[in-house]
Order: sequence, then C-alpha cells, then structure tokens
Amino acid sequence: MNRKFSDFQLLLDSIKPYPVRLVLTLILGFSSAIFSGVSTTLIVPVILTFLGQDMQFQDGPPVIRALLKPFEGFSEEYRLFLMAGAIILAIALKNATSYLAILVSGSLSRALIFDLRDAGIRLLLEVDLDYYSRVRVGDLINRLGNETTRTSAAINTLIAIFSTGITILFYVFLLLSISWPLTLITTLMVAIIFLLNQWVIKRSKYYGIRQSKVSKNYSVALLETLNGIRLIKGMANETEEYNRLVGQLKDQEKIAYMNLVVQSAVQPLNEVISMVAILAIVFFGRLVFSDQLTSLSTVLLTYLFLLFRMMPLISQLNNARSKYASVAAGVEVIQDFLRRDDKPFMVSGTIPYVPMQSGIQFDQIYFSYPGHDNVVLKGINLYVPRGTTLALVGGSGAGKSTVADLIPRFYDPTHGSILIDGVDLREFDLKSLRRAMGIVSQDTFLFNASIRDNIAYAHPQATDEEILKAAERANAYEFIGQLPQGFNTPIGDRGVLLSGGQRQRISIARALLQNPEILILDEATSALDTVSERLVQEAIDELSRDRTTIVIAHRLSTVEKADQIAVLDQGKVAEIGTHDQLLQQGGHFAKLYSLQFADEAARDQAIIRSSYEVRTRLNPMIGFLRLLLDDLVDSPEERDELILESYNSATGILDRIEFIEQGVKLRNPG
Repeated sequence: MNRKFSDFQLLLDSIKPYPVRLVLTLILGFSSAIFSGVSTTLIVPVILTFLGQDMQFQDGPPVIRALLKPFEGFSEEYRLFLMAGAIILAIALKNATSYLAILVSGSLSRALIFDLRDAGIRLLLEVDLDYYSRVRVGDLINRLGNETTRTSAAINTLIAIFSTGITILFYVFLLLSISWPLTLITTLMVAIIFLLNQWVIKRSKYYGIRQSKVSKNYSVALLETLNGIRLIKGMANETEEYNRLVGQLKDQEKIAYMNLVVQSAVQPLNEVISMVAILAIVFFGRLVFSDQLTSLSTVLLTYLFLLFRMMPLISQLNNARSKYASVAAGVEVIQDFLRRDDKPFMVSGTIPYVPMQSGIQFDQIYFSYPGHDNVVLKGINLYVPRGTTLALVGGSGAGKSTVADLIPRFYDPTHGSILIDGVDLREFDLKSLRRAMGIVSQDTFLFNASIRDNIAYAHPQATDEEILKAAERANAYEFIGQLPQGFNTPIGDRGVLLSGGQRQRISIARALLQNPEILILDEATSALDTVSERLVQEAIDELSRDRTTIVIAHRLSTVEKADQIAVLDQGKVAEIGTHDQLLQQGGHFAKLYSLQFADEAARDQAIIRSSYEVRTRLNPMIGFLRLLLDDLVDSPEERDELILESYNSATGILDRIEFIEQGVKLRNPG
C-alpha cells in the first residue's frame, strides 16, 4: 500500500508544474462527458418522434423532462429538426472537447518526459563518481529512455482513467435519474465486471515489472557488447555474444507478448459480460415496469440506450486500468532513479578559487571508499610547494591514484584535510577549483568528434591559432597534419581511429589549451611504445613547466627530475625525498630502482630476493587459509585475525610480483 501511494505521489508531483494544462484536460474531459450524455439522452426521443411515436415523458424522470423542455413550444416537425440539430451539436462539441483534451494531454506528456529526462541528466552530471562505480551505464540509459517513457504513459493513462471515470459517473447520474432500481442492478453487474478484470490487472502489473527488468538487462548487455567489441572480435566470441543478446531479446519479446495476451483479453471479456448485463437489465426492466410497460417504453429505451453507450466506457476504463498496471512499474524505477537522498553528492564550497601562492598540504589524510571498511590511505602527510613536482610511486594498491583523486575532490578524505594556501579544498567553489586543474591519465577519453573539438573541449572559445599552438607544444601537430582532414578529422568513438600515443598527445594538447595551474599526470606514459613514450614525455615536460604537478608513474625514468618523490606502501608514505636521496637510503625506492636500472647481475639478485620474499609470505598464508577452510579456529576474533594476516601477506606478494614483472619487462622490452 505504501509503495502504491508513493508511486501515485510521484505522479502527482510530476504533474504539479503544469496546473493549467492539467486543469484544462480535466475540464475538457468533463465537458466531453456532459455533451456525450446529453446527445445520448436525446437520441431515443428523436428516433421515436421520427417514427411517429408519441413521446410520453410528461411523467418521466426530471432529467429527461429538463432536456426536452426547450423543445416543447415547437411543432412536432420543427421539434424533430431542432432536437436532431441539438444532438449533432452535442456530438460535435463532445468530439471537439475530446480532440482538444488529447492535444492538451499530449502536450502535458511531452513536457513531462522532457522534465523527467532533464532531471535525470542533471542528476547524472551532479552525482559523485562513486555512484558510477555501483551502477551500470546501460541501466542508466534504460531509465532515461524506456522507463521515462513508461512513466509518462502512466501519467497519460491515469488522466484517461480520471476522464473516463467522470464520463461514467455522469452516465450513472443520468441512469439514476431515470430509474434507481435498474441502476442498482446495473451497479451490481458493473461490480462483477470490475472483479473479473482485477485478475487481468494483476497479471498486467506482474508482466509490467518483469518487462522493466528484462529491458534493463538487455540495455546493459547491449552497451557492454558495443563497448567491448574489440575484445569480442579479438577472441572470436561474436556467436556467443549474439546468442546472449538474442536470448535476452527473446525474453523481452516473450514478456511483451504475454502482456499483450493479457491486455487484449480485456476487450472481448468486457464485451461479452456487457451484453449479458444489458440483457439482464432488459429482463429486470420488464419486471420493474411490468405494470406500466407501454407508457414508459420510451423511458426504458432511453435507459437501455444510455446503458449501451456506457458499457464501452467501462471496457475502456478496465483497459486503462490494465495498461496503468503494466506501465506503473516504470514509476517506481524513475522514483528510485531521481531520488537524491540515497546518492552521494559533493557539497561545493563558496570561496572562489584564486591562483595559488604557497602550495598544497596533505594533512593527516585517511580515506576509505564509500561502503568499504578497508582503509586505503593511512595518515598521509605531504607538502607540494607551488610550481614544483611531486612524484608518487609504489606498488599496485598502494594508494597513488587515490591521492590524486582527492585533489580535484572526486572524493573527500575520511579524516584529515587537503589545503591550498591554508584553505581546505572543501571550502572552495567546486567548479572554480576543478577548472584550475588539468588531468592527463593512461585511460585517455576522447569524444566521437573532430580533433579540433577534442582539443578545444576545455576552452570552446579558443581560436584556431591557440588550438594549433597547443597541438605543436604537445608534439601532435605533425601527425594531425598527415590526417585526411587535418584538425577536422573525426576520430571515432573514444578516439579509436588514433593510436595510443596520438590519443595521449591530443589529451595533453587539450590540457595545454586549458592552461591549468595544477597538473595531475596519472600513468600518462605507461602503456606506450618507446617512440610514443618519448614524444609524449616531451609533451608532458612542456605541459609541466612552471606548474604545480602531481605525477603517478611506475617507470622511474619519468620521475627522476621530480622535486620530491613520495613512495607509498599499503596506504602510507614509506619514504620521501629527491631521487638521489632515496637511492642513498637504500629502502623501498632503491629496490624498485635496482630492478629497473641496475645491471643484469644486480637485477637478477633483486629478482631472486623478491622471489624469496614471495615464498616467505606465501607459505604462512597457505597455512592460514587451510585453517580457515577446515574451520579450525576457536573464536571469531581468531578468524578475523587470520583473515587480516592472509590479506597482508597477499598484498605483500602482489608488491613483490610487481617488482619481478618490471625487472623481466626491462630485461626483455619486446
């Protein structure tokens, strides 16, 4: 009951911005009901008059006498034409108001779809990055597309239910005015029809919910297939993916067909029951008016004609109820999607960002990703003076990228603060802060547009000369000039028509045109060949000049010139200093450096030592896991301790394996 109420409340909230169109739709629907009832009530007297029958309504129901009273002062011949004209006018007005109601309702529907999608797009652009780690992009596209359309259909259907209900109520009023005993019997018959339709409505709702789920699954699977098409083709899995997608498509069509089977049953079922009801009314009417059947035959005929006109409306109402039950599932999906209280939003500060004067301070930074208990960063203290470069190195999972993500406030620290010139990042206006930062990462994203548009993305008002200069400084001008259309060359989805090094140089040109004060380089050269790496590194050196720069790299050749290097290990700063200072310390950095740059014998020795450390950590971890597997622990505390020890051993093993892999790669660069 609460969910139904919340769905209905969402519908009401969605309609609130359009009070004029909503009220106008309802007024037009009510007017259409009146004109329909009036024309229907007058038809029987006109037919009887045309056939030469006396209209015996002098003692008839007041509502019929009131409708016929304006025609009493005319002769029978004129009265017939005037009543026929009144019927035609009423029918014309009824259809005119119905037509206008459709137009107004359609306008309301289009405005509603636009506003729902507008709210959805705004939400997707404002919500934190953490939200995207918990949802599928295909699901979001399905919600913005299919489910929004279904919600709008629910609104239209609800309005149709209301309008049809008003018309039925007006007919019921006319029927009550003619004969309340017959109307009581009619009400019982209609109640039976509603009860019989209730099963159909429940099935429609069931299939509507299932259709919403399979539509989401299909959208997700299709988007994943398109994004992973290179992998699919590389592994020759086209047939398997085809079968998977077609299987989901068949499920979607099967459920849609079953929904059609259920909804299509409403019309014939109601027609049969309606005819039975009308015949029953004729039978009971004969009993009710048995003593005055001749004198009140016209009244009975009018009643039956009104009833006959009302029965299709009841069928329409049941059809609308069935359709609403089917599409209402989208209301709950959209309601959940547009909720803001269960989604993370970064709160913007109020202080406009101004050029840095002193530097960036990391003060006792602790961080855990939302929804996870594992502490990724543990007491990070760093200071980056203005115009200098800080390099972050360490094994996988050490926390390097997490530190970089905190600077543009993709996330906020769990504890501690990051300060620029003594001001907490959380106090700055978020947009002005991020506009002062440029980010170049290994996974470069380019839009499916021209090279010019991609370079100018951060500065759309840039002139051709500024774009060209940025491309030259990024070592990109030469290859751009060799393309068929130069700067106007389309580069495909995510820049698929360019090589990895070319994409990186376009990204660097974009950052140069942006001219950021703070630069974040996240593994910008790790996936490139030697030639591309040299060109990109030259572009990075140009980009980093006179900027405050945070560099994340596995290849130590890219951080030798850094003003300071911070070595991270399991979320902590293990070492910090210049390149020469860290080598002299002979610690974590020195081990990594020996793997990458020492001679072959020294590198082999480092690899042997790392292999020994792997075995040293692996043996106890196997023992811990065996105890857990055989359930040979005495208490939950001991179980937790063994799990923690196993985790620490595993992270240490991964760290050592990374050393070994890098040494092997440097030994065999091909």
